[in-house]
Amino acid sequence: MLGYLARRVGGGLGVLLAVALVVFGLFESLDSDAATVKLSRTGGGDPTPEQLAAVRAELGLDRPAPVRFVEWLTGFVRGDFGTSLISGRPVEEVLLGRVANSATLAAVTVALLIPLAVAFGLLAGARAGSRTDRLISTAALAAESVPPFVFGVLLVATVSLSLRLLPAVSLLPTGASPWSRPEILALPVLCLLIGLSPHPVRLVRAQTAEVMARPHIRTARLNGIRGPGLMLRHVAPNAVSASIQPLAGSVVGLIGGIAVVETLFSYPGLSQEVLRAIEARDFPFVQSAAVLMAAVGIGVYLIADLLTLLVSPKVRHLAVTGESS
Repeated sequence: MLGYLARRVGGGLGVLLAVALVVFGLFESLDSDAATVKLSRTGGGDPTPEQLAAVRAELGLDRPAPVRFVEWLTGFVRGDFGTSLISGRPVEEVLLGRVANSATLAAVTVALLIPLAVAFGLLAGARAGSRTDRLISTAALAAESVPPFVFGVLLVATVSLSLRLLPAVSLLPTGASPWSRPEILALPVLCLLIGLSPHPVRLVRAQTAEVMARPHIRTARLNGIRGPGLMLRHVAPNAVSASIQPLAGSVVGLIGGIAVVETLFSYPGLSQEVLRAIEARDFPFVQSAAVLMAAVGIGVYLIADLLTLLVSPKVRHLAVTGESS
């Protein structure tokens, strides 16, 4: 088991290195750098080669690309994310508040997403072919077919502008916590739930319907086990254990979904800062943020793997067998 875990962690570290290399390569392929952007913002026409050379030397951009990447990588491993090329502040200082805001939005969404997806999936799958199943499956398919930002625009138009129940934008004073104004989380969370829940609902429904058709479920029914007892003891554990990875995929999908929602609702999360940093060619900030987001995704899948091993003897046996082979 430890060997399996070591392989998964090693693979995750390899993915993080690949992400860092890809982001660095994309930055190096751009037609401008932070020095060009910085000088263009000061006005005064096109910068001269001498001005560009001076600012590049000041920002450390005059050194060879491999040297700059290795310097960033060694600092990142030690917990030093570098210095923003535009603001001159430590990257972790800029990241801290933004990450906290995005993490709050993600935590609230996940706390609602997983129980709702499991509950609706179990309800539909336990009554496969019924009116309830058709209603839930149709709603999930319809929601999955529409981009999340469309629902966001509709929510703003109806709930905010027409009914005036919730704010249309999720603005916060600098340094304030989202919990100081919880109403600003309502529409972004609802938009994320509508966009992310249909897929896991359909998968849990399919797994539940498959479990319900198995012989041991029919045997349990013949022995008088029905209702909540049947669902909790025999159906739910098998259906949910097979759905852990799809649920993890939905949680990882939050990374992309939150970026859209934060932009749509002007929520002061990480995505807005990343977009500004990309525009400013702020390599240390974008590089660190990209690797951290990739690490979150890898961590979620690793936790899902461990949960699957915990609840599924078959998967645990395969992992151990693969370890010894």
